[in-house]
Amino acid sequence: MKLLVPVRRENRIVLGVAFFIVFVALWSFLSLSGAVPRHFLATPWQTVVSGWNLFATQGFTHDVGMTIWRVVGGFVLAAVIAVPLGIAMGVYKPIEAFFEPFVSFARYLPASAFIPLLILWVGIGEAQKLTVIFIGCFFQLTLMITMIVSGTRRDLVEAAYTLGCKDTGVIRRVVLPGAAPEIAEALRQVLGLGWTYIIVAELIGASSGIGHMITDSQALMATDHIIAGIVVIGLVGLLSDLAFKKVNQHLFSWSLLR
Repeated sequence: MKLLVPVRRENRIVLGVAFFIVFVALWSFLSLSGAVPRHFLATPWQTVVSGWNLFATQGFTHDVGMTIWRVVGGFVLAAVIAVPLGIAMGVYKPIEAFFEPFVSFARYLPASAFIPLLILWVGIGEAQKLTVIFIGCFFQLTLMITMIVSGTRRDLVEAAYTLGCKDTGVIRRVVLPGAAPEIAEALRQVLGLGWTYIIVAELIGASSGIGHMITDSQALMATDHIIAGIVVIGLVGLLSDLAFKKVNQHLFSWSLLR
């Protein structure tokens, strides 16, 4: 190994798969050896069988679909507002000075802390769950986009003004093309953050969703179902992340040449 030397794609895949093999081997040892009782830690095979039964006999596909809808819905609502606001804060410093103190304050507030208020304000329906995801994503995304746009090269901006561009032209021809790849990457990262809030969003008043299944399984001490639900969240989140990454590479392939 050498510092900062990239790993070939084939080696990266092998190393990534090797970690999962080691992880499952350790998990199997802990559960099969009795080091951790099986009613506290189901074996990998138990988890696989339980996951299959959830999909085959208990309608878990509907739960997964509802969870995906909540994550994507809350994330899209956050992005629709955060992207233009973050761009405006990045290019116009008075707007940044107005919004940035509150946004910086709000991003440290855990979304779960708002659940009692959200139940009072919007009830326990879908609006409450979407709002939890929205709060978890919005403030982080706004600040990330502000920082990205603020990093636009000043010499390019000055050159655009010298060539006769107005403010809107500079934003459209200089700021947005330069910041778009990093904004897309910020969106990808924050979508992953949204997945970390879904269990909290589905803890109260949910009649469907992966979080609802996990909560019910906790009462029954069905650790195989709990672990299966956690694994499904990880797999769906990973697939959405890879899809987002592929789309970004397709839309901004020129940025890979930097």
